[in-house]
Amino acid sequence: MGLKKYRPLTPSLRYKISGDFAELTAGKPEKSLIVSTKRSGGRNNTGKMTIRYIGGGHKKAIRLIDFKRDKDGIEGIVKTIEYDPNRSARIALVFYKDGEKRYIIAPQGLQVDQKIMSGKNANPEIGNTLFLSEIPLGTIIHNIELRPGQGAALARSAGSYAQLTAREGKYAVLRMPSGEVRMILITCKATIGAVSNPDHNLEVHGKAGRRRWLGRRPRNRPVAMNPVDHPMGGGEGRASGGHPRSRKGIPAKGYKTRYKAKASNKHIIERRKK
Repeated sequence: MGLKKYRPLTPSLRYKISGDFAELTAGKPEKSLIVSTKRSGGRNNTGKMTIRYIGGGHKKAIRLIDFKRDKDGIEGIVKTIEYDPNRSARIALVFYKDGEKRYIIAPQGLQVDQKIMSGKNANPEIGNTLFLSEIPLGTIIHNIELRPGQGAALARSAGSYAQLTAREGKYAVLRMPSGEVRMILITCKATIGAVSNPDHNLEVHGKAGRRRWLGRRPRNRPVAMNPVDHPMGGGEGRASGGHPRSRKGIPAKGYKTRYKAKASNKHIIERRKK
């Protein structure tokens, strides 16, 4: 998994940096594990734009990813490592011994023909999914459940991971990708290793057109708007725009929006770094 730079044959190639896709072993997805999807373009059922800056983009199919990893005790073999246009990480196609095929998020170091397993009998090796009660302390993990049986909710994007630091009674203590330290029930599952494609954040699009291929339309600055459109709009000349805030008036840059009496506050030991 590396990066690819381009000779500046055109202005857009001068700064472009993309992945080299060297780790991929298949060009087309498994037909039985894809579903078609319809783009909204940011419009609701009446055709009114409810979300700005969305529209267009290349057609893509949804790959059905197994976030629950509930085939406990059944061995699977990794057949391919594939590209998924719907996420930053790579995905792996797994053939299980009972004949079922599933996609999983591919961790760093996962190889084709490697055997993986989930459940209590699994070893703490790359790609295996275990309960937090079974994972050795200090292990790097990803695809972490917040509630038992819910399916992976945390540390799913490219290069992300958490670390299991301690166990206290029925809770495991994890250091999250944001730096937050929190408790999660030891009956929740997590997968060993860090998520693949760690160089994703170093990629540079190089031109606006590549963002359009991703379905993202131009985003205009609030200070360039009129007062009727945004709290930071208006003014003579290049006005600063006042205090940074959202379109609905919520301040940015340090203003806390988390509900003070949120039930999960008791599970957070240390907040993320500002």
